[in-house]
Amino acid sequence: MASKDALSKIFKAYDIRGVYGDEIDESVVYSIGKSIVSFLKCREIIVGYDMRISSPKLVKAFSKGIVEMGVDVIDIGKVCTDATYFASGFMKKPSVMFTASHNPKQYNGLKITKESAMPINQNTGLSKIKTIIEKNRYSKVVNKKGRLIKKNILENYVSHARSFVDVKKLRGLKIAVDAGNGMAGKIAPLIYKNLGVRIVPLYFKLDGTFPNHPADPSKYENLKDLQRTVITEKCSFGMAFDGDADRIFFVDETGKIASSSMISSLIIKKILQKNPGKKIIYNVVCSKIVEDTIKKFGGNPIVERVGHSFIKETMRKKNAFFACEHSAHYYYRDNYMADSGMITSLIVAEIVSMEKKPMSFLLKEFEKYHTIEETSLKVEDKEKKINKLKKIYSKQEPLKILDIDGITFEFGDWRFNVRPSNTEPLLRLNLEANTEILMKEKKEEIIKQINS
Repeated sequence: MASKDALSKIFKAYDIRGVYGDEIDESVVYSIGKSIVSFLKCREIIVGYDMRISSPKLVKAFSKGIVEMGVDVIDIGKVCTDATYFASGFMKKPSVMFTASHNPKQYNGLKITKESAMPINQNTGLSKIKTIIEKNRYSKVVNKKGRLIKKNILENYVSHARSFVDVKKLRGLKIAVDAGNGMAGKIAPLIYKNLGVRIVPLYFKLDGTFPNHPADPSKYENLKDLQRTVITEKCSFGMAFDGDADRIFFVDETGKIASSSMISSLIIKKILQKNPGKKIIYNVVCSKIVEDTIKKFGGNPIVERVGHSFIKETMRKKNAFFACEHSAHYYYRDNYMADSGMITSLIVAEIVSMEKKPMSFLLKEFEKYHTIEETSLKVEDKEKKINKLKKIYSKQEPLKILDIDGITFEFGDWRFNVRPSNTEPLLRLNLEANTEILMKEKKEEIIKQINS
């Protein structure tokens, strides 16, 4: 059985994740499977997994733990994370997805939901699941073995994803798609089959060693091949997915990277033109253009802290129609309040196709602010540094101060957020300004304050 310290390393704020063979292995996930059953008291659990080398071995051990507790495993095979969320919502059963998302090849982990794709985080169950293992207090559901049931849900998933657009309007597009050897390589061809869209594939072969580049499109150096392909192949635009394909990044027809706040604004405009007055959630580090767009098109803006479990919980409480994060997660009410890279790809493709204008032209409307890339700064005492910034900038007559997720200050022509990392001795800085000069000046100023 894993020690308390060992479990603390892999149980994160939103999921379970660690280095395979060192922090997480077959014996650990066997215990996690038994503990999840003890916590949920369910009769069936859906299990999906990605293309990582360790995934089949971990799924086998995990499933063994579950069936020994008298619970059936519904094995949906190799899928993207949002297909597992779909299966949980569609079948109204708990789910577990084995993936480490964008992390390097040596990592693996579990994303866990209750029935209907409700995420389990540290506050809603992960800490209890961990405690059950530590105290060795497992409780069977029934005194007999569960079954292992294989089920293919991809046909239903594809139909569901396509229901978010009018597929007849997807015409004349040529889209470069970088799957990064991740799950999008399997799923994107199914989503776009016979839709009148030409896909130019990059790295569609499933390979958990990620031989071409890391499956992390949030690092812009990993988008260079996509940018080059969009230009040389004269594509309408390009899109890149992370390893488990729940996040998606875009480049326009000129090869320029589009920020997730710009893409969010494009989607929000379309949503609110059809559904005025709807509640839209954005996280605290999104660009102000997201809030501006929601207000401009008659929506109801709601700000929330960073993290998918917090976003989804607030979506349910407020019955929000759509939500977005700076990290390129896009959430839909009609997708069981879950995020989906594939649904987002279809919606953006439909917008570009219907507008019959280049993506760069469509995004120009939202090019209002100058934004830095999220910057991580190493600090010894995160709370002390945040309190220092509070004292300094509270005296400068800010228009708004938010105490969600660290501290956010908004001034007339610039704004910033500093929030602590959940797992590392780091502060994350997000900042934007009305001019590039002011953006650079204020970035330097804040970094100097943190480092001094």
